[in-house]
Amino acid sequence: MAAQDSAAVRSTTPVATESPVRKDTGIVQPVKKKVPVIKKDSVGVKLAASATPVVAGTDTLRTDSIPQVPAVPLHQETTYDKYLKTLTASNIFLKLNKPHRLDLNPVRAYRDLDWLVYVMGGVVLLLGIIRLSYLKYFTDLFRAFLNPTLSQRQLKDQLSQSPFPNFLLNIFFVISLAMYLYLLMYRQNYIPGSNAWMVIPALIVLVALVYSIKYVMLRFCGWLFGSVELADAYIFILYLINKVLGILLVPFLVILAFCGPELAKAFLYISVFFIVILVAYRYIRSYSVVKQYLSFSRLHFFLYLCAFEVAPVLIITKVLLVWLTGGH
Repeated sequence: MAAQDSAAVRSTTPVATESPVRKDTGIVQPVKKKVPVIKKDSVGVKLAASATPVVAGTDTLRTDSIPQVPAVPLHQETTYDKYLKTLTASNIFLKLNKPHRLDLNPVRAYRDLDWLVYVMGGVVLLLGIIRLSYLKYFTDLFRAFLNPTLSQRQLKDQLSQSPFPNFLLNIFFVISLAMYLYLLMYRQNYIPGSNAWMVIPALIVLVALVYSIKYVMLRFCGWLFGSVELADAYIFILYLINKVLGILLVPFLVILAFCGPELAKAFLYISVFFIVILVAYRYIRSYSVVKQYLSFSRLHFFLYLCAFEVAPVLIITKVLLVWLTGGH
């Protein structure tokens, strides 16, 4: 390389020329300077050869002597990039060609039961208004329910001082029992949810009609057989248990209305268990009261229960199932 550089310098340095002097005149004549000629070195030849196109049939020049620079990627994939790719592949909301949903809540199984929220809110609101308005009546009601040793006349006197809340709780029992029957049949797939506007009022009227007829029959039997006081005592126990049952059914109504099928089925069995206990408690208390006025055997009392208590309920249930399912 040093030899080539020195050769290039020598080739590009202008040559000094002397002006010739004529001997006869002694005048110096100017001489034109020669243009320096640049010689092509080996590097220039190689560059020119690399720039010329390759012609077929000729020997190509080797370019292995030129160092190749390895290609460096502009952006290397990091752990965060890998995490984003995994998240995009696994999350349905980040996948491409997927519809965007503004509602991220899970889809409810019963979209056509929005009205049930307002109905259950009205039931709970009605119970709260009655309790806050007649707190003393509620205290006496549960005192009479939990303490059967008190005299019947004393309990009746305490509760008869408020006839209007007594009437309101009877209405609430009818509504609560009708809603329970509706949810029971709905959970067992006996009726569709679209017929609620017709089934629920029909059940309310049916329950009210059954207990109204029962009340009239008990009054008539007490007058007919000369046992008005006994009829009053039995009616008092009957409607006392009914009021407590209507209040007890409220949490089960909420669970049956809004919980999943498995949880609702479990609480359905629990509610049936509590209803059976309350009905048995009512008959035990009725037997102890009736025993004070009449002398009869337990067999006669059992026959009375089967004929006037159990049989009508079974007949009404069968008629409802045949009507709702079309005889299937």
